[in-house]
Amino acid sequence: QVQLVESGGGLVQAGGSLRLSCAASGRTFSSYAMGWFRQAPGNEREFVAAIIRNGISTTYADSVKGRFTISRDNAKNTLYMQMNSLKPEDTAVYYCAAKRPGPGTFDYWGQGTQVTVSS
Repeated sequence: QVQLVESGGGLVQAGGSLRLSCAASGRTFSSYAMGWFRQAPGNEREFVAAIIRNGISTTYADSVKGRFTISRDNAKNTLYMQMNSLKPEDTAVYYCAAKRPGPGTFDYWGQGTQVTVSS
């Protein structure tokens, strides 16, 4: 099992940047694929980005492609997401998640960090 704690959220003006971090407990961080999701008020949780275990391959939602960058440091048990050119529609609670090898959905979730982008 892994425990995830997000940080780095806050209030930023449109066009600004934030860097989210997700610290993972345990010594098996590198065995999990990792992802970022977000949920805005009144909306369902949506996928934002994901990265495979060795960090070589990433995937993004179309809405953030070219603006957000997901990365990981397996030596530090930490997942990151650099968010640039932020828009008001990026306002949401952002969650990191871990997925065990094999088929299925993400297995472990953090508590979330609020990102608010003002216009």
